[in-house]
Parts: sequence; C-alpha cells; structure tokens
Amino acid sequence: MSHLFSELRIRDVVLPNRIGVSPMCQYSCENGFANDWHFVHLTSRAVGGAGLIFTEAAAVTPEGRISPQDLGIWSEAHFEPLARIVRFIETQGGVAGIQLAHAGRKASTKRPWSGSGEAAADEGGWPTVAPSALKFADSYPLPTALSLDAIADLRAAFVSAARRAIDAGFRVIELHAAHGYLFHEFLSPLSNHRTDLHGGSFDNRVRFLSDCVSDVRAALPDTAALAVRISATDWTEGGWDLEQSIELSRRLKSLGVDLMDCSSGGNVERAEIPVGPGYQTGFAERIRRDAGIATAAVGMITSAPQADHIIRTGQADLVLLARELLREPYWPLHAARELGHAAPWPAQYLRAAPRGAPERRPVHGIN
Repeated sequence: MSHLFSELRIRDVVLPNRIGVSPMCQYSCENGFANDWHFVHLTSRAVGGAGLIFTEAAAVTPEGRISPQDLGIWSEAHFEPLARIVRFIETQGGVAGIQLAHAGRKASTKRPWSGSGEAAADEGGWPTVAPSALKFADSYPLPTALSLDAIADLRAAFVSAARRAIDAGFRVIELHAAHGYLFHEFLSPLSNHRTDLHGGSFDNRVRFLSDCVSDVRAALPDTAALAVRISATDWTEGGWDLEQSIELSRRLKSLGVDLMDCSSGGNVERAEIPVGPGYQTGFAERIRRDAGIATAAVGMITSAPQADHIIRTGQADLVLLARELLREPYWPLHAARELGHAAPWPAQYLRAAPRGAPERRPVHGIN
C-alpha cells in the first residue's frame, strides 16, 4: 500500500516520497532573476526532506509575470541561478520542478506587501493581454484581447521556456492553468468571450492549453515528467467546473500529461469558496478515478496523518504543501517521525535525528 513516505515514479522520475512543495510566489526578483532568497527558500525545503520542490510560477514572457518582482524564464540569462538551485536540491535527494506560467489579465499587479491592484508604469507595470478584453476586477488592468498570431507566439514561448528548464536540470515541468491566469482564462466561459476557434464550445476553450501541452511534450525528453495545474472549479455558476476538469484531464493524459495538480478558484473576484482542511482533495480524487491519471492534492493540508490518509486511501498520488512549509521547512522530517518512518537526514544534521535514521544520499531525481 502506498503511503506518504513511499516512492512515486512518474516516467523515469523517482520521487523519494509523496510530499511536494507547492509553487509559491516570493515577489523578490529583479528582471525575473532568481537570487539568494530563492536559493535559500527552495533549498531549505529540500534539506527539510520534501521529495518534489517546485519553483514559483516562472513567466515565459516578461508580460506574463504577475508582478514586476516575479520569476522569469524568458531568456537564456535566467538559466544559471535556476541551475544552481537544481544542483543543490539534487544533493539532498530531492527532485526539482518548475512551474511555467503566464498571468494574462492578472499580470502587472503590485506584490502583496506593496498594495493591491494594477502596478503603474512608474512601478514597473506594463500593458496586459487575455483571451478577451475583460478585467479581473475594477482595480486590475484592462487587457487587450490576444490575436491568433499572438496566441501562436505564446505557444512558442512556452516551448522555449520548457527547453530552458530541462537544460537547467529540472525533471518535472508544470504548466500553470489555474487561479485565473492565462490558460484558465481561456478555459472558463466567464473570462473567455471569444467567437473564433479559441472561444465558445468546450473544444475551443481547451484548444490553447491542449496545443501548448502537445508542443511542450514534444519538446521534452521522454524521461521528463509533465504536470498541469488546474482550478477544478470556478466556484461560480456558469463557469469552469469539475465535470469539465475531468474531461480536460482525460484529453491531456492522451497528449502526454503525467500528473494533474488539482487546485480551484482564482478566476472570479468574489467567488464563495468553502475553504477548510482538505477542501480541494475531493477534486484530486475524482479526477484520479474518472480520468485515470495521477493527481496531486493541494490546499490546507497541514498534518502528517491528514497527508498520509490522502495517499493511503487513494485520493491522490502526491500532496503539495504551501503555507505549512513556509511555517515549517522541515515538516517532512517531523512528519516521518510522527508516522514512524525512517526518513533519511542530511549527514550534517544526523546528531539531531531520531535514533537509527539513515543518512540522506542524492538520487538526482532520475533512475
């Protein structure tokens, strides 16, 4: 029986456990470059024992950033700071993943501790784009509707970013199609009012994401894992919902997606979301069962027994933790002790480890 500290194989990528660091924006870049903050933030979670460590959303174009301080991977110059992070994660036996993203109509906004809403030009802001010229909220920028040529350019940008990520050593590539960002904006009829081949019917609304998945998968080595994060529902009548998410997941599996990362919301400003412990886990369970694809559960997963129960009962194949790993970077090591597993510790920390804990050895994320 699988449990929280059992290995998970996705293609040739082997995760040492079922605990992942969810992508979490740090709003601390300059011109998209990872720096010492990102190195410490991500590698400390690898020291803490997480099996999969995702970067924050990395924008595939400068205009795809959420804020002027967000991470980027739109040029070769972004390579080395990211590669340095990957190299260290692998020394701890972890696997490095990167989330590729474009924020669409939710781009060019202020980072949370600097206010909210649109970032003005003198704050580093820029014009935004989206499927349709619809604001996310009154305080957000009014986007320009993408032309077909611009959509094709963005497909190419995702492919180029994926190739850079592989060259930097990342073994898991995730496309961010959740939380009201560009892919999600195409998926939901609430944000996509197009009347061309990218709007209207379900087939048209999923076209941009499906095409990008096909392009990216073709650009990746067969050994690399491809994930997609979705918002399984808009939590709003007439919007994107679970049944559409299940059908999308079936299609993406046929195109070479290996893992569906199941979140929700973010596309409607005042959606009523019943937030509570494990409130999104049911989405991962349904998609796993009905679409026949591996899933990751995310959202208010905080305790070791809760996370272990999700894996043991087949609700998901992987749990991704966010805020809990900000509070406690070494959560996996504490969880292993609580659950009675002999998780490996760094040699430098063995003097503080439970008696009999093994020494950690790098696996480089691939067998």
